[in-house]
Amino acid sequence: MTDIEIARNAKILNIKKIANAIKLKKCDLFFYGNKFAKIINYKKKTKSGKLILVTAINPTSSGIGKTTVSIGLADAFKILKKSVCLSLREPSLGPVFGIKGGATGGGYSQIVPMEDINLHFTGDFHAITSANNLLSSLIDNHIFQGNELKIDKVVFKRCLDVNDRALRNVKVSLSKGLKPRDEEFTITAASEIMAILSLASDFEDLKIRLGNILIGFTKNNKPIYAKDINAQESMTILLKDAIKPNLVQTIGNVPAVVHCGPFANIAHGCSSLIATNFAINNSNYAITEAGFGSDLGAEKFFNIVCRKGGLKPNCVVLVATLRALKLHGGELKENLSNLNLDAIEKGLCNLDAHIKILKNFNIPFVVTLNLFKDDNKDEIELVKNHVIQLGVCFETCNVWEQGGKGAINLAKQVIKQCEKPSSLNYLYNLEDSVKEKIKKLAKKVYGTSKILYSEQAIKSLKLIDKLNLSNYPICVAKTQYSLSDNLKLIGNPKDFELTVRDIEIRNGAEFLVVLLGNMLLMPGLSKTPAANNMKIDCNEKIEGLF
Repeated sequence: MTDIEIARNAKILNIKKIANAIKLKKCDLFFYGNKFAKIINYKKKTKSGKLILVTAINPTSSGIGKTTVSIGLADAFKILKKSVCLSLREPSLGPVFGIKGGATGGGYSQIVPMEDINLHFTGDFHAITSANNLLSSLIDNHIFQGNELKIDKVVFKRCLDVNDRALRNVKVSLSKGLKPRDEEFTITAASEIMAILSLASDFEDLKIRLGNILIGFTKNNKPIYAKDINAQESMTILLKDAIKPNLVQTIGNVPAVVHCGPFANIAHGCSSLIATNFAINNSNYAITEAGFGSDLGAEKFFNIVCRKGGLKPNCVVLVATLRALKLHGGELKENLSNLNLDAIEKGLCNLDAHIKILKNFNIPFVVTLNLFKDDNKDEIELVKNHVIQLGVCFETCNVWEQGGKGAINLAKQVIKQCEKPSSLNYLYNLEDSVKEKIKKLAKKVYGTSKILYSEQAIKSLKLIDKLNLSNYPICVAKTQYSLSDNLKLIGNPKDFELTVRDIEIRNGAEFLVVLLGNMLLMPGLSKTPAANNMKIDCNEKIEGLF
């Protein structure tokens, strides 16, 4: 069966029963029918759980299954009669209708209802898009109505939750009485409003952060903020429901809090602090994931999210697949089902690099091999022996085919690791200069000491220093397919050059976005996007959604 067929046949409990498992009452929720709900009382605390982060090696076109492993692991905890709660990101329509697909897991390891979650769900993404574009409208209206603040340069961008390369470079303000200018749309998942909602601790913090958004400059480079045009109140009104996390369930009926969806390659890549804190405060084990490889999502989870939210992770799960290792070893995609110990041997360098990255953070971790049906036992044994020889814990899992039952041994290993001492080590200090922060990440995460700064990046660094914002953490935007900023450099490249194209200020989110290489904030569609292969019949039955 396909993922969507498995999800449709799943035994979905009334969401009230799922809520009861984490001690939520009817008055704590706003219901969207019987399948999902908004958590109104998201500050409720009944327990103090351990935090588990799921990350991965660099993804490939064959997939890794990190979200699938996260969900299957949670189901395994339930089978072991452990109190557990998931905290996951909401899917963006860009990947859903693009090439990557949805973000609800796969096989017998999914969160449900899959179709609703992958599409409009509770409207959070629409609210974020609306709040973002309301601010843009208010900025341009202020300029049109006399420009009392003398805004000369607008730096805040419009957004849309689709992959649309035509919006990367556009002309706006072409109407009579306005001054035309160039603008770039970002995808909603990469917008500052998404980052702000993800990092806000509560309603009041959200409003303050919205007001602190840098929207532009005068001719004398005096900064102008959203609060200067009194935009924060109306934006907060649009986000009043979106700030509340969403409650759904896994196929194994484990509570899953799904909230916010920043991309990890161009944003910080984690579910909201509100959702993660809720999971920690209402279960013995909270499981969350960070997007893409440990060089992106996990690094940002530790250096940005944990630092902002005071989180203390107890264990990390590093996901790899034989298919991905073969691709990193130079094998062709069409040959991945064939036995190739040599390609595995060569591709292990990427796994080694991510093991090294995680060791920097000083958190106990487990390497897991996410199995596919045609995986070869000799190849599995090769990876297992290699990891064990490095002194690292290893366990396989088969969650796509078996659900939580396929992650029982992994769950037991994770529970053991959670009992070990953990002391999060940040990879840079906030007091470091921006260049020093980039240098430390380049050396400890990406594996290089060669960094080239463009003229625009140097100009941005001077502005950041002038505004006294160099003490912000950095959020690196780069390709997910390589440890470098070049997607073609697979495996574990060495002695390469990182190119810092620009550095953008996210004053409301309280971090700086470092743009490496040719990374763009608005993705494009592939030659044959997933949208072209989808169908819906007169009974609203959807095909091709995955």
